[in-house]
Amino acid sequence: MMKRQEPCKGCNDQHDVKISDAKMARLVEIASRSRETVQDEEYERRLSICSACPGLQYGTTCRHCGCLVQVRAKLSESTCPFPYESQWA
Repeated sequence: MMKRQEPCKGCNDQHDVKISDAKMARLVEIASRSRETVQDEEYERRLSICSACPGLQYGTTCRHCGCLVQVRAKLSESTCPFPYESQWA
């Protein structure tokens, strides 16, 4: 007998995958406490590229790695996970 799979969180009305701007700002601030970050100009450049990427889901999540793009874009050690070639290069 096959077990019925649960729908993904994005397809299930029980879960809200959207993150408020305030919560996102807090997550970026927490991630930035102990790691080196990029300057605001570079951060905005990276976010602009991510915003135009077809891999952006829900306005916050990278389809290629599952990360929150606002957090990833702020950290200097991060790279774009776009397949085959970083879009941030």
